Amino acid sequence: MGILLTIDLGTEGARVGAFTEDGTPLGTAHRPYSTNHPRPGWAEQDPRDWWSAVTAATRQLLDTDGCRAAGQVISIAASTTASTVAVVDADGTPLRPAILWMDARGAAESERTAQLSRLYPILDWSGGSDAAEWLLPKAMWLKKHDLESYRSAARIVEAVDYLTFRLTGRWVGSLMNAVCKYNYDAIAGRFPVDLYAALDMDDLVAKLPDDILPVGAVAGTLTDSAAADLGITNTAIVAVGGIDAHVSLLACGGTTDGLVSIVSGTSSAIVTEVDQPTTSNEVWGPYPNALNHNKWLIEGGQVTSGSVLKWTGESVMGVPREELAGLIEQATAVDPAAHGLRALDYFMGNRTPHREARLRGAVIGLTLGTTKAELYRAMVEAVACGTRSVINSFERSGVPCTRLVFSGGIERNPLWQQVTIDMLGRPAELVIGANLTLRACAVIAATAAGIVPNLGAGSRLFAPKVRLLEPEPKRMAVYEETFGDYQRLTAALRPIMCGTADGDARIAGGGPLRVVR
Repeated sequence: MGILLTIDLGTEGARVGAFTEDGTPLGTAHRPYSTNHPRPGWAEQDPRDWWSAVTAATRQLLDTDGCRAAGQVISIAASTTASTVAVVDADGTPLRPAILWMDARGAAESERTAQLSRLYPILDWSGGSDAAEWLLPKAMWLKKHDLESYRSAARIVEAVDYLTFRLTGRWVGSLMNAVCKYNYDAIAGRFPVDLYAALDMDDLVAKLPDDILPVGAVAGTLTDSAAADLGITNTAIVAVGGIDAHVSLLACGGTTDGLVSIVSGTSSAIVTEVDQPTTSNEVWGPYPNALNHNKWLIEGGQVTSGSVLKWTGESVMGVPREELAGLIEQATAVDPAAHGLRALDYFMGNRTPHREARLRGAVIGLTLGTTKAELYRAMVEAVACGTRSVINSFERSGVPCTRLVFSGGIERNPLWQQVTIDMLGRPAELVIGANLTLRACAVIAATAAGIVPNLGAGSRLFAPKVRLLEPEPKRMAVYEETFGDYQRLTAALRPIMCGTADGDARIAGGGPLRVVR
């Protein structure tokens, strides 16, 4: 008997889980860290905070009675936000703050990739361009605006690659991140050097991981120093992980036909796999072999979802987190046909279907009589409209969406659940009491350790408990109007939002950068 140790490096903190070899959860532990927003559209973290949080949470978890009784850690797997980009020296020491996944400073660089779509077919696998969130546009931004850090960097890598290095001492990249976030050719098994050269980024290859391996492969073994930091006394295998939401497909259980995993937390990542590639400039992908061999992964999502609700309730209204349940209850009682508000959820841009980093949030219809509950409900409805926009774009692209599985922070917000299902007008499953990323990482760790023969077998072993969410027919007609207004409001405000964001970018482009010391 032994422990599968799993790590979920999220936006607000690190969560560590432990599972037995047969899939029984032993518990979790969490440690927070901070995010800085030094300028509009920017978001940064200190990679050293990630490691401190991971080690503290691991020590706490392994010290529990359940883990002590379960034996030694035999395999470790981690998944992280993406693209969260770390810029480090050869020893892995950060040279500047990591650029968080939601950071939109690379919008102009993203547009440069779009201009090359006809010349470089590999961009077909990302819908014709790279998102501003991805590693390549962020690296391009660094080379233009922080050349000293770019030149000094031995490595410019994804957060999961940084974590793998801290665990193993090896620069091993996840094939999932490479394909989905910096255009790696998973069929030919090579970096897109011609595309990089066209963008004056041919020197980036040397700064990326040395080896690119598939999810579930063995990245190496735990180093003595990492084991000491984590409180582990034996040698353990370290698996190749991937992107937190994307690997969630491994932990949904049930049929995979038409399966769409919707991980709704700070952001909402919406992912699926198909047998044949699709062509669309609305969704992201299709990414070949990103998770399962001979499958094409399709990605969509909302840059901000739960973070919009947190901003509304905690930051603007000043409601403490422990009292949010009361606000949610009041908002649930609000008639969606009578409050008169319409809102947009694009606080840090739009990922799908507009692929526009310069879109921003908005609320119209405010009066001096507008209540906190009405405003909160309107923001929930905006987030639900965003989810529907993504699912609609999938179906327009020919992607089947017959089984929807929700997980993440949405489980703690019943209003968010019901409004989303009513907005979609279809039933869905909700994962109960499980962090799908941690559970998926258990599948990955078990595969690397040889406990299961492949990811598919592990998925069946680690299936979660779910409950069915059903829409309320009387609300569906109301939300048809709400969704129509959401689309019209987006079209009307888009030119103004883009113009404002361009002004912010011009101001921010040449300013000083804060450097980690």
